[in-house]
Amino acid sequence: MKTNKITPALWIYMSGVIIIFIWSGIKPEDQHTWFLEVLPAVVAVPILALTYRRFRFSDFAYLMIFIQLVILLVGGHYTYAKVPLFDWFKDYLDLDRNNYDKLAHFIQGTTPAVITREILVRQRVVNGRKWLFFIVVAIGLAISAAYEIIEMAVSLAEGGAADAFLGTQGYVWDTQTDMLLAMIGAIIVQLFFGTLHDRSIDRINNRHDK
Repeated sequence: MKTNKITPALWIYMSGVIIIFIWSGIKPEDQHTWFLEVLPAVVAVPILALTYRRFRFSDFAYLMIFIQLVILLVGGHYTYAKVPLFDWFKDYLDLDRNNYDKLAHFIQGTTPAVITREILVRQRVVNGRKWLFFIVVAIGLAISAAYEIIEMAVSLAEGGAADAFLGTQGYVWDTQTDMLLAMIGAIIVQLFFGTLHDRSIDRINNRHDK
């Protein structure tokens, strides 16, 4: 008998996202930028809720999704160029820019990689771990590139109003390094957390078999 009971961990993630979302929307640095930054979260959460009974992800995948959502919401509140902790890093390490967006793009590689990997494994789409590794990295990089194209389209459509959303901070290689970090994230999460992810997938499969 299959079970779709919500686990305590998932209740914590959902409650955390709701609380942080409310905080994020209270007097953000820029209201329009906030909307653009949190829009992916606003779209993703209902999709996850509507598909929960049909395809419930593993606890590890939901943890990665939670981290991704928190990063989006924090970045939306302050804008990615003005997150206080990374301003401190900027001053302390004498950096040229606030690098919170680089963390965000690294995670943008890890979370889609975990989601993609889980779907491919559980749906038995790919045979062979080497091909799985390669395809997950390729899809992760494609998602990152697609997001950069969306940023470009929004910037072209809105002009200077979207500068904070684009968040290049004058760095000429911003787009390329964003995609590079996403690719590195997709590689690292598989290399170092692949076994942990597999165990989490096994647990969800065992629950469904009961």
